[in-house]
Amino acid sequence: MLKTPDMLLLVCLVGAANALYKQWIPDTNYENKTNWDKGAVPCGNDIVQFSAQRQVSVFVETTHAVQEMRLPVDGEFILNSGAGFYVLAGQEPGCGQGVTTQFKDSDSLRWFNPALWQVAATLDDLQGRNFLFSVHEESVPCQYDDVVFKTLSSFRVDTSSSQSAIPVKSVSVRGKVFDSRSEFSQYLSSRSGRLQFHGSSAVTVGNPGCDDPSGCECGNSVNHQQICSSVTCESLNCKKPLLPVGHCCEVCGAIVTIHYGADFNLQTYRQRVYHLFLVLPKYKSIQLGISKVSKSQRLMGIIPFSISPEIQVAILDGENGTQAEALAWDIVKDARSHGSTLGITGAEFQASSGSSSSSNQSGGSAGMVVGVVFGVLIMITLIIIVVVLIRKGVVQMPSMPSMPSLSSLKRKRSSDIGELGGSLDHGFENPMFDKPTMLPDVPGLYGNETNNSISLTQTGVYFVNPAYDENETDFNA
Repeated sequence: MLKTPDMLLLVCLVGAANALYKQWIPDTNYENKTNWDKGAVPCGNDIVQFSAQRQVSVFVETTHAVQEMRLPVDGEFILNSGAGFYVLAGQEPGCGQGVTTQFKDSDSLRWFNPALWQVAATLDDLQGRNFLFSVHEESVPCQYDDVVFKTLSSFRVDTSSSQSAIPVKSVSVRGKVFDSRSEFSQYLSSRSGRLQFHGSSAVTVGNPGCDDPSGCECGNSVNHQQICSSVTCESLNCKKPLLPVGHCCEVCGAIVTIHYGADFNLQTYRQRVYHLFLVLPKYKSIQLGISKVSKSQRLMGIIPFSISPEIQVAILDGENGTQAEALAWDIVKDARSHGSTLGITGAEFQASSGSSSSSNQSGGSAGMVVGVVFGVLIMITLIIIVVVLIRKGVVQMPSMPSMPSLSSLKRKRSSDIGELGGSLDHGFENPMFDKPTMLPDVPGLYGNETNNSISLTQTGVYFVNPAYDENETDFNA
């Protein structure tokens, strides 16, 4: 059973929207000192210069004095109420001798740079600077997100990518929310829209929000390479660095995997984790991101056979990862204790220290049983296929060599035994004499006449030369 504070937390968050807000950080405001090469806003004695070949949209909030202003060929000033410029007749006290101040180039600021976005669960969190940590792919606006550009500001963003369009739910520019594709397209074709958005890809709005309570995948995996090209990974000193799904760099910390059922609500669970754990002082250095991802299920850890949606809790610890592992244990234990109420069916984690946790014994056994069943089914299928192919004659079984009979073995053994009981030395094969079939058919060569070529007399044994007649010799033995 849940304790009373836990139950109240769930009741308060049941209606929470399952959406995130992504706010663009850079601006092209005149009052922002980081936009000037001297690191300071120009004063009345300075010469203000904008690059003649650059396009820029500059928001001016108040009135400014200048000595001289050099404007670009294509650009605009968006003046707030009461804002403007004027030239001083003399020197402005405390402004120095005056210098030429250059407005920085903003063409290199790219949409797919995760460092240029802030993530929040609500608009109030954006105002209160209660930002969320996300993996790199989800730091950039996802297809279900609301994109926010600050109200009192202007900007310039390069939207180039490998895709022709960048779909989002809505875009807010200077306080106006665009959620109609036709209306936003009209704004993009205006002068301000062309100066603020440039690049090969068009931002499109009107994408439906995520209507799945368990969350929706970001959809930025197609832009993973471009997102990671803007990221510089730091060197790590932990034992076993981890790579969360959707992140560009390995990290020190832990990754908790949540398996869920039909009653799971991602936004509710995200708020639960933040309110129960991240508010604790011991976890103040922790960065935690929760997202829905798809992981490939592999048979015996090798053969992929299905894609399974899971909830990934990425926990980063900038030190040695010990606090991240402790938090991972707390999350897993909470999921096991209250999983039935939260719609969680199992939880496990792996840490950069090398330790890990299985979800539960039944869950592990179930996974093993599934693996064994798939292995047996595959083997049976292969056997059936081979049998069918053999019967149809497509595949032939190799012929086995015939086994010698017992009698032939005995004859061979007896023929190989010499008079003294040892093996009989047959010598070597003479192809000329040992194989009569290889010789020409000469009468009497191997017939009965052979016996007449040897004669036995009183003086000894001699061989008869068939070329001569023994009766015609000149001498008698």
